[in-house]
Amino acid sequence: MVVLRGIPSVLSPELLYALAKMGHGDELVLADANFPASSICACGPKEIRADGLGIPRLLEAVLKLLPLDTYVPSPAAVMDLVDSDKQRCLAVPVWGTYEQLLRQAGSQVSLEKVERFAFYERAKKAYAVVATGLVYFLCLHLSLGTARLSCIAKSALLCFKIKCRNGSICKKKEKDVSC
Repeated sequence: MVVLRGIPSVLSPELLYALAKMGHGDELVLADANFPASSICACGPKEIRADGLGIPRLLEAVLKLLPLDTYVPSPAAVMDLVDSDKQRCLAVPVWGTYEQLLRQAGSQVSLEKVERFAFYERAKKAYAVVATGLVYFLCLHLSLGTARLSCIAKSALLCFKIKCRNGSICKKKEKDVSC
């Protein structure tokens, strides 16, 4: 695989392709090994395997490329604990990691906690489910937003073509500017 500059290496070509096809409001699920990814994806979402990768690493990589939706109350959601786990006061430290990564990406909103079966139903409407090999309350649902226009223009490869009088291209200049 060719290493692309500025693209985190944990993002597979399949995941990059899915991210490139996603638009404003599309949702992406980063799922742990216990999540029924194949069953959920039988209903529509694209299943992408990322075995051996942790969701925090994937989340950080995705957030470097795509913004979260700013037009929804909470652009990131986790599967909430079931009542018996809440009664035992089960701690889920990775949720703090998610919130830290989301804050670093500019989100000021806390994680939404979604009941288990409601999370499954919401996942069925996602564009893609990224199934990882790690376990234990790691599922995360992201709603992607739109990039600022100035950021899109700055991060794109800008190509200028200057036509000669006879219609052929005299000069081609490429400029890469990062956001």
